[in-house]
Amino acid sequence: MKNIVAAVDFSNATPGVLDTASQLAKAFGAALHLLHVVEPEPSYTAYGFTPDEFPAIHLFQEEARKRATARLNELLGQVSSDIPNATVHLAEGSPLHAVLEYVKKHGADLVVVGAHGHGAVAALLLGSVAEGMVRKAAVPTLVVPAPAES
Repeated sequence: MKNIVAAVDFSNATPGVLDTASQLAKAFGAALHLLHVVEPEPSYTAYGFTPDEFPAIHLFQEEARKRATARLNELLGQVSSDIPNATVHLAEGSPLHAVLEYVKKHGADLVVVGAHGHGAVAALLLGSVAEGMVRKAAVPTLVVPAPAES
């Protein structure tokens, strides 16, 4: 096992994903890839608008990227002493498809994702990255449950 991807969304599942992926990377001497996906900037061309007519959306997207990069670097700081070859990556797009693409492109051997436990209705309506990874990934996917809310 040479490459482990930890897909993080900065939710309450992230500490468990980071801890589990870090322990595995350390045990196997694997590279750890911390991956976060931001949703793409909305397109208003279907409504006859241009991005220049909505500059606030572009600014919001840039701010989201900056915040995500800063948060990824914070997470990297938590693991870099134990895993010196850990890296951070920011992708844009549909979370499931972006993670699948990243895994394929970088030759990942394992993906660690978090499960939020929102329930069957939420998973049906919103989809679930964890469920999609289990169904569609070409490599093993380890799903780490988020801590129970008290």
